[in-house]
Amino acid sequence: MLNAFELHNGRLRQIPVESRDDLANLRPIWVDLVAPTETTRAWVGAHFGLDLPDPDHLTDLEASARFYVEDDGEVHLRSNFLLDLEHESRNVAVAFILHGDVLFSVRKEELPVFRLQRLRARTQPGYVTGGKDVLLHLYAADVEYSADALEDVYGELEAVGKHVLGKSVSDEDAAQILIEIAGAEDLNGRIRGNVLDTRRAVSFLTRGKFLGAEQTEDARQILRDIESLDGHTTFLFGKINFLMDATVGFININQNKIIKIFSVASVALLPPTLIASIYGMNFKLFPELEWDYGYPFALGLMVVSVALPFWFFRKKGWLG
Repeated sequence: MLNAFELHNGRLRQIPVESRDDLANLRPIWVDLVAPTETTRAWVGAHFGLDLPDPDHLTDLEASARFYVEDDGEVHLRSNFLLDLEHESRNVAVAFILHGDVLFSVRKEELPVFRLQRLRARTQPGYVTGGKDVLLHLYAADVEYSADALEDVYGELEAVGKHVLGKSVSDEDAAQILIEIAGAEDLNGRIRGNVLDTRRAVSFLTRGKFLGAEQTEDARQILRDIESLDGHTTFLFGKINFLMDATVGFININQNKIIKIFSVASVALLPPTLIASIYGMNFKLFPELEWDYGYPFALGLMVVSVALPFWFFRKKGWLG
């Protein structure tokens, strides 16, 4: 999918592009390519005089080579944007190229941040004035999207915390809780990595003096927002560790209960085993050889020897 965006009365106007001829009369400030074919990248690059990267190879670069400036002044950035779905969260690599005042973005799939940016730019006059504004607002929207995802993590952990601390937890409950905690930890880690990547990109734009005075102030505000998110992610990591420890503690308690049952049973059955062993020796002086009630007496003695330990354990509260 290929879309070009040009300013019209202070608003972004989205224009679908199907062929090179559609670009002939356009003066875009943003060209957005989603999963483009090699042919599409070739004729778009030829029209604007630049090389567009393959979205399948965006993650092959070293971290130190993700932000650079070409000899002709082109600014290249490789950034990760969060994609938080119901059953999966991941970071999607996006390539940005600032060619003059036109922003080119290349990625493999659609992202909520880009949809939000297009909606705002279409409905708010003066929201953007050039490609650099679009780029900064994309980074700002990514930070906002990450903050919303953090709020979802807060909600999930609150529900898990009520479950863990509100009642006894069975092994089945503990298994489900651990799955939910692991999912929250994974999302929190991705958010932290995502905002770190955004901080690096915005800092690169600021240090390189590619931005105007107003845009520089916007970049600083984005960095301040990122700083505020760092504290939240750190707090969530601590909360996740606490809930993980509490859940593992309940698992250990359940296992100890099982071990306790075997321990009590082994201690309680030791006296009758001893009695049975003694009476099984069949010495001549044992009463069962001379006494008609010898064996019933031995069996009764064994029952009493079992009942007394259990009565003692219950009195001590060790069977609870």
